[in-house]
Amino acid sequence: MKGVDTIARIRREFFTRGRAIKDIVRDLHVSRNTVRKVIRSGATAFAYEREVQPLPKLGPWRDDLDRILTTNAGRSARERLTLIRIYEALRGLGYEGGYDAVRRYAKSWKRERASVTAQAFVPLSFAPGEAYQFDWSHEIVLIGGTTVTVKVAHVRLCHSRMLFVRAYPRESQEMVFDAHDRAFAFFQGTCQRGIYDNMKTAVETIFVGRERAYNRRFLQMCSHYLVDPVACTPASGWEKGQVENQVGLVRERFFTPRVRVKSYEELNALLLDQVIAYAKVHPHPEEREHNIWERFEAERAALVPYAGRFDGFHAITASVSTTCLVRFDNNRYSVAASAIGRPVEVRAYAGRVEIRQDGRVVAEHERAFGRDQTVFDPWHYVPVLARKPGALRNGAPFKDWVLPAALDRVRRKLSGNAGGDRQMVEILTAVLADGLPAVEAACAEALREGVHSADVVLNILARQRAPTAPVTILTPESLRLRHEPVADCARYDSLRRAP
Repeated sequence: MKGVDTIARIRREFFTRGRAIKDIVRDLHVSRNTVRKVIRSGATAFAYEREVQPLPKLGPWRDDLDRILTTNAGRSARERLTLIRIYEALRGLGYEGGYDAVRRYAKSWKRERASVTAQAFVPLSFAPGEAYQFDWSHEIVLIGGTTVTVKVAHVRLCHSRMLFVRAYPRESQEMVFDAHDRAFAFFQGTCQRGIYDNMKTAVETIFVGRERAYNRRFLQMCSHYLVDPVACTPASGWEKGQVENQVGLVRERFFTPRVRVKSYEELNALLLDQVIAYAKVHPHPEEREHNIWERFEAERAALVPYAGRFDGFHAITASVSTTCLVRFDNNRYSVAASAIGRPVEVRAYAGRVEIRQDGRVVAEHERAFGRDQTVFDPWHYVPVLARKPGALRNGAPFKDWVLPAALDRVRRKLSGNAGGDRQMVEILTAVLADGLPAVEAACAEALREGVHSADVVLNILARQRAPTAPVTILTPESLRLRHEPVADCARYDSLRRAP
């Protein structure tokens, strides 16, 4: 088939210069039929397409080749065969043709399959305050010089495109609760609907269609914030495409190059600053004359008002060991000595652990996310010291115990005395009844007087206590005197004058 330059010359010679067909054939060395086709069709280019590919040698093996290609397409990328390997497999079945025929056929097979499986989508539009989308991503950062994979919670308002991100050590349910609360507090409200994938912390059972059995605690959270949860179809990420795109945007702009911070608090403060800065300089994708922050400020009026913090915890029941420890999440936490012997409820929040027994808080600790760590509160063991004062010197909870300045000075002075541990235990036990500020003030007063014994400190505490109010006794009516005696000292004068 002739090129476009030859076709252009034919058209110019005939239509512009008015030359005859036989003259054009002679000068350009083309056939008469070619010149007639160019003139009659009016086309400026021709392409040859074979209507039927004979495949003389590959034809009998097409079914086998289709089967091999289909099986290969279903494998993971790591296990997928190359075309050379597919050609060799077909040769093993008896095929005697060349590799080029297999390659051309595989290319056409892939093109046809792509046209069949290609999907089209309808762009979505959301009213102000109508919906938000939620998702997780995994990012790599350096925290305190250690490479850590953090879990980042993403929330996105569908109308204004305002985003919120926060990093956590886990994707557990209490982290989901905390991420929602911090996002809604930042937005100063929430939307009518929340769009999620089928994460296990929210969905327990997937039924046909849109029906889902949601987690009880997750439904409590949604009820608190007046949100109607909606779960996407499995493996249909486009149903929450905005937050899916946000994951890639945040990874590129906020986590590249690799972030170096000292703690999660510093990382989350940095992320919040970057979110606000990004929203204030980038235009809204549909309203280019406004940036994202301006559309977010306009959408705030349509949000459901923020309902306050949801008590988002994950609770389990645990037993207390004889060493006043409760095991949770591969770590151990101390509890008050009075809790031994009965089960407790461990409430795990995003950043702390609260332990309750019969509705009473018996311990509260900052949450540890490592393994085999023991978190002590030395005050939990003070009642035990009353029976075993020698444990003050070598007890694990009391190593590196930071006491207030005056208490620490008294402890150091008593450590060199005989019976000093017992005296220090008496002072520490007084904290449980009088409070740490009062004991600290009593120790400071004793030190100013140049003494540091437990008797002096306890005496100062006794003097500082408010006197007990006298008890008023009501006299029963049956015991009340009819004629109450009257004090009259003049009667003694009459006795003195008597002879």
